[in-house]
Amino acid sequence: MVVAVAALGIGVLLVATGGLGRIAAAIGTTFDGFVGDLTATPEPSEGPLVATDSPTLEAPVEPYTNQATVDVAGTLPAAAVGQVDSIIRLYVTIGEGEPGVVAEIPIGTSPRFLFPSVELSPGRNTFAATIVGAADLESEPSASVIFVLDNSKPGIKITSPKTNAEVNAKSVRVEGKTQGRSAISVRNASTNATVAGSADNSGAFGIVVPLRAGQNTIEVTVTDPAGNVNKASVVVRRGTGALTARVAASFYTVKLAKLPEEVELTVLVTDPDGQALAGAEVTFTLAVPGVPAIASSTLTTSDRGTASFSTTIPKGATAGQCSVTVIVRTKDHGDTTDRTVITLQK
Repeated sequence: MVVAVAALGIGVLLVATGGLGRIAAAIGTTFDGFVGDLTATPEPSEGPLVATDSPTLEAPVEPYTNQATVDVAGTLPAAAVGQVDSIIRLYVTIGEGEPGVVAEIPIGTSPRFLFPSVELSPGRNTFAATIVGAADLESEPSASVIFVLDNSKPGIKITSPKTNAEVNAKSVRVEGKTQGRSAISVRNASTNATVAGSADNSGAFGIVVPLRAGQNTIEVTVTDPAGNVNKASVVVRRGTGALTARVAASFYTVKLAKLPEEVELTVLVTDPDGQALAGAEVTFTLAVPGVPAIASSTLTTSDRGTASFSTTIPKGATAGQCSVTVIVRTKDHGDTTDRTVITLQK
């Protein structure tokens, strides 16, 4: 009874003073604020920037080097420039090993950065960089760049000419094998003539150097991509060889009673080094007694240095010697001739 009376009294008092409306309004305001807190889009609070983009390392023009240290340079993403509380971390992987931290530098106000005089280990050194921000948050590593420390001299094998070989030409082609992409210098120490070239990716090279009469000392100097140098030499002698032609006939004697008779003429042409010469121009002629002379068109020697001509010694020829002549003309070795005879018997 007492409680009920007290409650009734309080209610009358609130109604009389307008307090009930204020309480309801307060409750409504609190509820609306709670719902708003649950549904509003959150706004991030200010804090340190986190490195999410990777830096970029500059690949070397030539990865091979014989220097013990290299400068590793790169570029920061724009968002990372000026993050004074962040660092750039450089990793290196030696050969097939695991990556390890090799150096760290603070981020500055420029997008470009440099790790100076980074020490290399012999062989393959693979570098990558990351950005490390607040709370040790680290970006993905950059694309890797590679340096190869090579302090070994390149091997050289001269395959041609052989030492003490005789070369019957004005020049000789020096061929061999070394490290791929190496620079080659071939010098004739006897004439001081030098010719430069390079090895292909497999290491093969071939360079022509002029010769003088007599002995020639040929020096080959190789500089590999890392800058290492090695030398080899070979001695050759320039001989007095000349362009030669040897003509032959399918027969050398024939009786007049068997005429007409077909004959095949052939020639072998060799250059001053005694090698079969392709592309020489050849003309055959036959001076047959008692009949007009016979001549071939201009022929060309094959890769084997040969050319051939078939014709017929006609009926009406008289006894005697049929002169067979071949004339050879070349662009590089001059001209030459050769001769043989076919005897015509009664």
